[in-house]
Amino acid sequence: MLAQNKATPFLWGYRLYIAAFFVFLAAPLVAASVFAFNDSLFPALPWQGFTLDWFFNDSEPKLGMFHDRRLLRGIYYSFVIAALVATLAVTVGTTNAFLFVRGQFPAKNFFYIVMIVPLVIPGVILGISILVLASNTANFMENRYDMELELLRPGIFLVVMGQFSFITTITSLVITARLKKFDESMEEAALNLGASRARVLWTITLPYLRPAMIAAGIVAFLVSFENFNTTLFLVGSESPLTITMYDRVAKVGSTPVLNAVSFVLIIGSGLLALVSILVQRDKTVR
Repeated sequence: MLAQNKATPFLWGYRLYIAAFFVFLAAPLVAASVFAFNDSLFPALPWQGFTLDWFFNDSEPKLGMFHDRRLLRGIYYSFVIAALVATLAVTVGTTNAFLFVRGQFPAKNFFYIVMIVPLVIPGVILGISILVLASNTANFMENRYDMELELLRPGIFLVVMGQFSFITTITSLVITARLKKFDESMEEAALNLGASRARVLWTITLPYLRPAMIAAGIVAFLVSFENFNTTLFLVGSESPLTITMYDRVAKVGSTPVLNAVSFVLIIGSGLLALVSILVQRDKTVR
């Protein structure tokens, strides 16, 4: 009884810590969401009343996000970049998983570490390094061979390559973890029954990896969509949403329309995360 009484304050303290931790995480998101519906020109108290103008209004000074062409253009570019990065990252990540789980080659551990390194390099350093390499290569080709390589100039291609360089590490780790749990005897049984390796891969191995591939693709999409540090150094005239929002804040300060954009992104990210969880849970139950 005495031991139980001594444990009670610790238990309550632990519960308070957990509650405070989640409040700390959720408070900024809640604040951003609330001010998206405030009928005020500034995202601050006092509360002026509920409004949807910051989403749907078509005129200044309360131009809504769905009528703000620059913000919509930024969302479009972010979606295109994120879709390309996610597709490339999942494809290469799946290949890396087979390489490091099934492959046997010299210095395998060394190359595995090399694959992980981009994940721990600061995004600023990664962006600057890629920009310097691409620019120097483009300048050399132009000066030496009179060839203009526009792909190596700041723009969507460099942004995709810059994000792909570290996001692929994430997808590789997620898919590798799934592949390590695969029972290879299933493939051997199919091969013994006369199936080709391509058919075994398509009908047995890849369906087993599908939940991890979907989850990795969603994570890659979200990480790419919100990336700022690396993108800032590689972006051209086609500014994705993060750069557009940063430029808006730098020029005119924070406005409720940015809170409206944040609210939409919070809802979208949450739904994608839920889809990822449901896909993996459904496969686990089966």
